[in-house]
This record gives sequence, structure tokens and C-alpha cells, in this order.
Amino acid sequence: MQSRGCVIGGAMTDVKGDRSKAPHQQTDPDMFVHVTRRTDDGVYVSGAKAHQTGCLNSHWLIVMPTMRLGEADKDYAIVGALPVDADGITYIYGRQSCDTRSMDGDLDAGNAKFAGQEAMIVFDDVFIPNELIFMDGEHEFAAMLVERFTCYHRRSYVCKSGVGDVLIGAAATVADYNGVDKASHIRDKLVEMTHLNETIYSTGIAASYQAEEMKSGVYLCDDMIANVCKHHVTKLPYEIGRLAQDLAGGLMVTMPSQKELEHPELGDLIKKYLQGRPEIATEDRMRIMRLIENMTLGRNAVGYLTESMHGAGSPQAQRIQIARQAQLGFKKALAKTLAGIAPDTADEIAGDLADYMGRVFQASGESE
Repeated sequence: MQSRGCVIGGAMTDVKGDRSKAPHQQTDPDMFVHVTRRTDDGVYVSGAKAHQTGCLNSHWLIVMPTMRLGEADKDYAIVGALPVDADGITYIYGRQSCDTRSMDGDLDAGNAKFAGQEAMIVFDDVFIPNELIFMDGEHEFAAMLVERFTCYHRRSYVCKSGVGDVLIGAAATVADYNGVDKASHIRDKLVEMTHLNETIYSTGIAASYQAEEMKSGVYLCDDMIANVCKHHVTKLPYEIGRLAQDLAGGLMVTMPSQKELEHPELGDLIKKYLQGRPEIATEDRMRIMRLIENMTLGRNAVGYLTESMHGAGSPQAQRIQIARQAQLGFKKALAKTLAGIAPDTADEIAGDLADYMGRVFQASGESE
């Protein structure tokens, strides 16, 4: 797929229905994508996947389980590839704040060239041929699949530091246009934004650097640090966005539109009264403020803020993974040794050590 330049949408998130119940316990079985019938040539699936970023401009979809599954959930343990235009698929496009502004002019869009899209994908007896089925009923591997997928996905959220670079640049530009770029508190806020953004970046890089080679030759990034990276992403972009809004000022959300700027009578008034530094065009000042608004409140805020919170799993999902790998028994033993406290039985650290070694062996493909 990579050599052919194809884009694949990883469709993992089911709509879930009643969160207190397993897939097979749902009143409506379509709350999780599942196999409805089998033939000699393949299987048919029904259900829905929610929040699928980029699915409409992908070439292929790969449906996957979204959670740990039990014996009774075998029909939900399905992984398979299908083209995005396969028969039986319906896409329901997700609306976003201020998304019609792109039709009002590029100034009001803030970011007219680049924006994402999400959709809900509804599967109504969609066929997957045998040669494109990678899991069918092996429910005991669902949890491992989800953990490995989210390990890559949560590490990939280091991409938010690239968006953060743009927002920091916009905040620094608006401070310059307002004539306050030399003020110490302005510089300090830009330093804080940079510090937070580089924290995200560094954990993403560290997760890749500490990757382990698997039996297939593929590298699996460090699961603990990948989850730490994503957990930072659920928090730090909100503070970066808050500081950007602080530096932009209230005009960011009270500014008139491009239509008023181009009005034969109102345009000159806007250019006169909304000017910052006299050598900077009023329109340029308005454009940079619209960009900040777009990234922190408008349609691109979906990709920078809301997606930072819930994409690749909610904050609690990362905390669960971090807790599983905390190795508290091992760390307690280290502290007790240094403090001169007699060590407890080996059982205190055995669980942590077994878990750690199990993950190492699993990644390398060796037997324990």
C-alpha cells in the first residue's frame, strides 16, 4: 500500500452503545461492527465506526476490534480490509464549528487550505473477501491488537507539536503586529508555549528511540512512553491554546468579517481603527488573528484540541496503560534498598518483573 501511495483508514472506534455491556450483550448488536454471515468467499459485516478522521479521502479501510473481547464476542473479533467505496457503506459527515466560513472568503476561514474531516461509517452487510481477512474469531488476540495499535497511534500524536509550532508562530506574529513583542511577559508566555510543545515532541521521539524490534522485523515503540506522549497531548495543547488567545486579545473573536473589510464605506473604517503597528497592514493583522481563532476555537480546533483529548483513546485509557507498566513493586524495592530497609519477599517485584520481561519477549518474538 505504501509503495502504491495508498491511504489506509484504520477504523477501530465503535459507537459502543451501552458502555456497561460487552458487545454481545448490547440490545442492538450493531453497536459494534460484527460478522453477520459467512460464505465460502468471505464474510459480511454490519455496524458503525465513529469519528473516522480522513476516511473520506482514504483508499482503503481496515476494520478492527475496539476493545478486549471474550469467548461470546467471537463475531466481533474481525479484522479486514475493504475499499472505501465498497457496496453497503454509508458515510455521515461530521460538522465542525465555523466550517461554513470557508465559503465566506479565505480571510474568515483562518486556514483555508488545510483542514481535516471526520465521518461516521455505517456498514450494512458489507462484504470482505477471505484474502483480505486478517482476524476472524480469534478473540483472545483482540486486546493485544488494540494495545499495539494504540501504542503506535498514541506515539503518533507527537504530530500535535507540529501544529503547536504554527500556533506559537501565530502568537509571536500577533504580538509583533500589536507592538508588544519586546514586553517581558509576552516573551515569557512564548517561552512557556515552546516548553510545553517541546515536551510533547520529546516524549514522541523517546518512544521511537526506545522501540523494540519484533519477530517480523517491524519495530514497536516503547508502550509506556507512547502513552505518556499522548497523555501530555490531552493537556498541554489546551494551555498552549489559552496562551495564544491571551496574546491575541479579544479582537480575535469580535472582529468583523471579510465582507465588511471589503465594503465600500465600512472598509476604510475597519482599516483605520483595527490597525496595530502603522507599518503592518490591517488585513494582515486580521488574518493572523483569524488563524489563531481557527486553531483554538474554530474548525481546526477539532484537530488540535478535541482530537488531542479523545483521539487514540481518552485520557483514562492512557492512565490505565501507564498504571499497568508502572512497576511499583520494583521501584519500592529500589527505594527500600537505598533506605536500608530489609527487602520483602521476592513476590513483591515478581509480578512487575514478569510483566516487563513478558513484554520484551513478546516484542522480540522469543519464547519466555
